[in-house]
Amino acid sequence: MKDYLSHPIFAIISEAASELNLQAYVIGGFVRDIFLRRKSMDIDVVTIGSGISLAEKVGNKIGKNTHVSVFHNFGTAMLHYGDLQVEFVGARKESYRRDSRKPLVESGNMKDDQNRRDFTINAMAISLNKNDFGLLIDPFGGIKHLEAQIIKTPLDPDITFSDDPLRMMRAIRFASQLGFVIEDETFEAIIRNAHRISIISKERIAEELNKIILSSKPSIGFKLLDKSGLFPIIFPDFIALKGAETRDGKGHKDNFFHTLEVLDNISRVTDDLWIRWAAILHDIGKPATKRWEDKQGWTFHGHEIVGAKMVPKIFQHFRLPLNEKMKLVQKLVLLHLRPIVLSEEGITDSAIRRLLFDADVDTENLMMLCEADITSKNRVKVKKYLSNFELVRAKLKEIEEKDRIRNWQPPISGEEIMKVLGLTPSRSVGIIKTAIREAILNGIIQNDYNEAYSLMINEAKKLGINPIK
Repeated sequence: MKDYLSHPIFAIISEAASELNLQAYVIGGFVRDIFLRRKSMDIDVVTIGSGISLAEKVGNKIGKNTHVSVFHNFGTAMLHYGDLQVEFVGARKESYRRDSRKPLVESGNMKDDQNRRDFTINAMAISLNKNDFGLLIDPFGGIKHLEAQIIKTPLDPDITFSDDPLRMMRAIRFASQLGFVIEDETFEAIIRNAHRISIISKERIAEELNKIILSSKPSIGFKLLDKSGLFPIIFPDFIALKGAETRDGKGHKDNFFHTLEVLDNISRVTDDLWIRWAAILHDIGKPATKRWEDKQGWTFHGHEIVGAKMVPKIFQHFRLPLNEKMKLVQKLVLLHLRPIVLSEEGITDSAIRRLLFDADVDTENLMMLCEADITSKNRVKVKKYLSNFELVRAKLKEIEEKDRIRNWQPPISGEEIMKVLGLTPSRSVGIIKTAIREAILNGIIQNDYNEAYSLMINEAKKLGINPIK
C-alpha cells in the first residue's frame, strides 16, 4: 500500500499532521481508484480535528506560493500541488431533516466519518500517520465489494438514500461508469425512496446524469434509472418514448430502447457530451407526433421539428447551458433525418449544398449521429444504409471542395444590397438576399460575386427597384 503513497504530498501531510498532533487519513475515491488501477488527481484528506489548520500547515510546508482556499462555512480547505487537487476536512458526523439534503454537521471521529460515506467502496481510508502509515481501514468490506463489483451502502440503505437522495443517482452513476452491479437490498431501497429525488436541485441531478451519459456504455445507467423509478420523476419526456404499439399487424419500434442503442452507438465514436445529448433527444418529438394512418401505419411526421423545439425547454429544465451547446443539440435534432432521406432518395448537388449550408461546421457530427441511428437487427439493411451514407459523405466532400458551401455566407450581403439599391432595412432586402442564396444552393448560379450581383439587379427590377446610378 505504501507504494501508492510515494508521491511527496503524502509525506508532507503526514509530517504536518504529526506536528499539529492530529490524525490524518486519505479517504474516498482516491483510495477506491488505487484498487481499480485508475489514475486519480483528486485527493480527499480527513483529519480528527481541524481540516483547515492541517491544510494551512501543509501549504506552508510546500512553499510560500502555495494558495490555500478556505471555506469556513463548510469547515474545508483546498490546495493544489502540481497536478493534484487536495481537499482537507475534519472528521464529522451528520444528521438530516426530511425536507433537505443539507446535513446538520458536528465534529466526529474516524468511525463517524466512514459511517456517513455513500458506498462501501468509497468508505475505505488509508492512514497517513507515522505509526501506521499506509494501513488500510476498511470497516464495511469495500475491498471485497470492489472485487465482486458491487455497489452497496455502508449502513441501512433506506436511511442513506432518504438522508441524501442524490446518492441514488450516484449509485447508478457508479454502476454505469464501473460496470458494477447495485446490490439487491440497496437497489430495492432506491425504488422505495425514488420519490425523495424531488428535493434535489435540477443542477445536481443534471451533474450526475451527465456523468452517466459520459460513461462508456450509458444505456446501463439509463436502464437502471428507468427500473428504479427515478426516470419518470427527473425526465418524464424521455420516459414518454417507452412502448411499442401494433395495429392491423403493423407495429413501431420502442423508441426508448432504440434511443439507448443510438446513445451507445454514438458513445463508441465520440466523448462529446453534447453530441451524446443529441442522440438522447433525436427522437424526443415522436410521442407528440405519433399518428395512425390507414395506408401507412404508424407515422411520426415532423418529429424532428417538434423535437428541436423541445430542446431549449429540456435544457432549461436541467439548468443546462442555453448557449451554443444547446444550439448544437437543437441543430442535430432538427437535421438528423436529412442524410437518411438523401441516402434513400438519391443524391442531388442542390440537396447536398443545402445540407452543407444548414449543418455548416457540424456536418461531420450530423453524419455520426445518422450512422449511430441505424439500429436495425437486419444486417443486410444496416450494411445498405451504411454504404449509402458513404456515398453521401463522398458527395459532401466533392461539393464542399467545389462550391465552398460549409461555413458560407452569400457573396453579396444585405448591407451591399441596401447600398447598391438605395434601400433601408426592409422586406425587399430580405427577398433579394434569399433569392441569391437559394439560386446558389440550387445550382442556378455559381457561388460567385459577379453572378450574384447580376441576379440581385434582376430581382430588384422584378420588385420595381432600380440601382443607384
